[in-house]
Amino acid sequence: MKSLSVFQIVLLSVFGALAISGMLIFALVVGSNTGNSIGPITIWGTLEQSAFAVVLRQASEDDKRLSQVTYVEKDAATYEEELTEALASGEGPDLFLLRQDFVVRNRGKVIPVPSTFLSEAKFKDTFVEAANPYLAEAGVLGIPLFVDPMILYWNRDLLAASGFPKPPRYWEEVPEFAQKVTKRDDAGGIVHSAIAFGEFANVDFAKDIITLLIQQAGGTITSFDSTGRLVPSLTLRRAGEPSQATESALRFYTEFADPSKIHYSWNRSLSSSRAEFAAGDLALYLGYGREATLLARMNPNLNYAGAAVPQSKVASRSTNAARVYALAISRTSQNPQGAMTVAAVMADAPIARALSVATGIPSARRDVLAEKLEGENELFEGQALIARSWVDPDPQKTDAIFRGMIEGVTTGSSRLQEAIGRANQELAQAIGQ
Repeated sequence: MKSLSVFQIVLLSVFGALAISGMLIFALVVGSNTGNSIGPITIWGTLEQSAFAVVLRQASEDDKRLSQVTYVEKDAATYEEELTEALASGEGPDLFLLRQDFVVRNRGKVIPVPSTFLSEAKFKDTFVEAANPYLAEAGVLGIPLFVDPMILYWNRDLLAASGFPKPPRYWEEVPEFAQKVTKRDDAGGIVHSAIAFGEFANVDFAKDIITLLIQQAGGTITSFDSTGRLVPSLTLRRAGEPSQATESALRFYTEFADPSKIHYSWNRSLSSSRAEFAAGDLALYLGYGREATLLARMNPNLNYAGAAVPQSKVASRSTNAARVYALAISRTSQNPQGAMTVAAVMADAPIARALSVATGIPSARRDVLAEKLEGENELFEGQALIARSWVDPDPQKTDAIFRGMIEGVTTGSSRLQEAIGRANQELAQAIGQ
């Protein structure tokens, strides 16, 4: 992430070249009513307050409707609890950042944007595919701002020491890679690990990784049936036969924690995958784009780079995972029309572009992502464009479900099909079937 002084220079040029006018994507913001404030609007979120403050200050010079908009940064660890308590008491923000995997859990807190203002077709034309969980029968449950894609971070020194100039491009290459890169001591303990796969508790984003592998294999986690109901689909049948996607993904993932395999490279005695990578003891780390700054702070001397997430050689298309952040209108807002207007203005291309620059997180807009950028942003934005999401009924419950599925296999208490079948049943319960 660049310093705020650089942000301000970039943002001044952005707003100097693109004055905000009535060219917005939502019908409710038509015209050029940029001279009047719409009153105080408070936004809560877990992203950096300084970045939002710079953008809103610059944007309000051109559009007075934003002059009383305030963004408040909240602690990610307590955000959900604090938001729930504030809304229950009739207080809280007018808008809040809603991540795509929390949409189902938090839909009761949201005033949907009607389809008359933002149709499904316009939504899909404007925003990346990973944002689709915000689409609901009642309307749009959040207006997307950012898409934070998964990135493969790799340690240059560990790869070079094993004769690899670059990280693997395909998952089929990773077992051989792991065999050569993983180093053990005389007692068999892992000193340097190739990749943190196989466990759940000490693998950051383990659920995100295994669900990505399932999707890359052509499977789904949840889906909608012919009546529009959300249903579990880990064991979805295709052409009369059970899909093998979940089984192949789970087998691939868990084998890296199996000491009997030659590509064994991870176990539960190790620190978290992020900590091992920051310490220089993990060659490949799957994390999110906004972690680049965190990793640099954790170890300024770490010789690492980012790369595209590996794909399957037999996949019909490239697929990645991402976290999407959208502005949702709070049901307790005293000014819901004003909140909707602010969300629309902030999601339009000029401010969306500026927020992306300020936060270092790619915009969720397709047109902004299509602009030619250089260096690291080019990687992040390319990965954002191929990202896909699934509808998560409740992140806390599904964390436990996927942990049970993975650990059932790694401990030997369940066979692959048994673990998957149980997870599918538990998903149904989480959905409310």
